[in-house]
Amino acid sequence: MSRPIRIAVQLQPQHASHYRAIRDAVRRCEDLGVDIAFNWDHFFPLYGDRDGPHFECWTMLAAWAEQTSRIEIGALVSCNSYRNPELLADMARTVDHISGGRLILGIGSGWKHRDYREYGYEFGTAGSRLDDLAAALPRIKTRLAQLNPPPTRDLPLLIGGGGERKTLRLVAEHADMWHCFADADTYPHKAAVLAEHCAAIGRDPATIEHSAALGGDQTQGTVDELLAEADVLTGLGVRLLTIGASGPDYDLTAAGALCRWRDQK
Repeated sequence: MSRPIRIAVQLQPQHASHYRAIRDAVRRCEDLGVDIAFNWDHFFPLYGDRDGPHFECWTMLAAWAEQTSRIEIGALVSCNSYRNPELLADMARTVDHISGGRLILGIGSGWKHRDYREYGYEFGTAGSRLDDLAAALPRIKTRLAQLNPPPTRDLPLLIGGGGERKTLRLVAEHADMWHCFADADTYPHKAAVLAEHCAAIGRDPATIEHSAALGGDQTQGTVDELLAEADVLTGLGVRLLTIGASGPDYDLTAAGALCRWRDQK
């Protein structure tokens, strides 16, 4: 049986002067029937006024865990560089318990230079950050297995990115979910590379849920265009479709349309 189609919204924690706007947005996502609410792990806005209002990722996820009851939650994605791997495992376990087993542990190697510079983290190179992620993933898994009490379930691990030599190998080795920054033209090749990495270690690539962003990073396009893109991507094998919503208003019109489209499928 093929995986069901799921809808996620990345509630970007930027340009909301008060947290209550984000609290309202995650509750509206749950009411609409959205499957997953993501935020992101940055310290400054990525779009619009780069010095505008912004909130932190993991404290927000803990609040979401209390403020919701059904929707899954997670970071798209948490930056490996910002926290000791054992600490991140403990934070994830705790939010998992607060939520009653609804956390997805999304992680990536990091890329935003300003975050590193202003918060005092060593930026290194793209290669060194990926090497650090490769070293951290077994440590996270080991710590999760040692925590008392343990997580309520085997935490789904999501890795974001499309680097063919390192990132997709890590996805094959560790991830339950893969979020690709690819469109209908580039996704098939990336998926084929991931399948090759899976074959090399004897893993069935069908055990990994494929996620893709609709409309690019800033959710460009009309609702009809997004629905047409969703049709194409799901036809290629993507099963988790993610759109972005930004403050201050957090317009969820497209999210509602996608949930209705999903239900008709």
